[in-house]
Amino acid sequence: MNTPPDLWEYRLQAEDSGQKYMAILRHKFHFSVKLLQHLKQGERVWVNGKFSYLTARGKEGDTLSIQLFSTEEANIQGEDLPLDILYEDEYMLAVNKPVGQVVHPNRRYPTNTLGNAVVGHWERKGESRLFRPIHRIDRNTSGVVVIAKNQFAHQQLAWQLERGHIHKRYHGFVEGVVEEDNGIIDLSIGFAPNSFIKRQIQADGMSARTLFRVLHRYTNVTFLEFILETGRTHQIRTHCEGFGHPLLGDDLYGGTQTLLSRHALHSSMYAFLHPATRLPMVIRAPFPKDLRLLLIKLRDLDTDNP
Repeated sequence: MNTPPDLWEYRLQAEDSGQKYMAILRHKFHFSVKLLQHLKQGERVWVNGKFSYLTARGKEGDTLSIQLFSTEEANIQGEDLPLDILYEDEYMLAVNKPVGQVVHPNRRYPTNTLGNAVVGHWERKGESRLFRPIHRIDRNTSGVVVIAKNQFAHQQLAWQLERGHIHKRYHGFVEGVVEEDNGIIDLSIGFAPNSFIKRQIQADGMSARTLFRVLHRYTNVTFLEFILETGRTHQIRTHCEGFGHPLLGDDLYGGTQTLLSRHALHSSMYAFLHPATRLPMVIRAPFPKDLRLLLIKLRDLDTDNP
């Protein structure tokens, strides 16, 4: 039997001897129950080049091979749109999302989304895949978005995200001068009254923690780095308002648009373990044009007001 070329492989170690392959995949590599059930369909599991059942037991030195790359029918219409690719391999794609683009199509934005752009990119490469973003960022937040290219990669990255093993950093500009050099905003978040979009600080909301560090203080503006310990919707935007320093341009959360017409927030870094190799990955996204121009404006204002 000729095994397919696209395989995930693992060579069993001494501690794996006597264990079922299913147990090794489940407990050592965090394969989900759903993914293991999917692998039972057809001859997708081989040991030393021969078909095997997941319930068989392994021994040291066995080469366990898993076929992960089955053809999938795209769940989104592909479009020929610009796409700023930061990294891509057979498991994942990382892009620098522009300002004003929604991640996933919805009733209000059925086309011109990041999903349409990604699927169109894959179609031009002759690939048919589902669009599986690991996380989402707001329409007017720019920066890193990571997309899994198959069920295995999605499950592996989602597992890391759920357990806080993925580190995300944002950069933003807030109104006023933040006096503390660094700190933690630990304020619970819930829905604002009569709104399906806006959040607010509320004692009985979901716990949320944002770490911040001052990078530079301008005249009445502070440039901050944010690290999320939790991933609530609008977390940074809500915390900045509750902290008394709304993001520049964020009129939904108390910011003014004198210097910028959208909230000044950028997803700048995403660090995690590669879903297949388990080697550390760091994806960085440079600032878009509007934030680069904002930096120039702020420096000019400081020069005018020494």
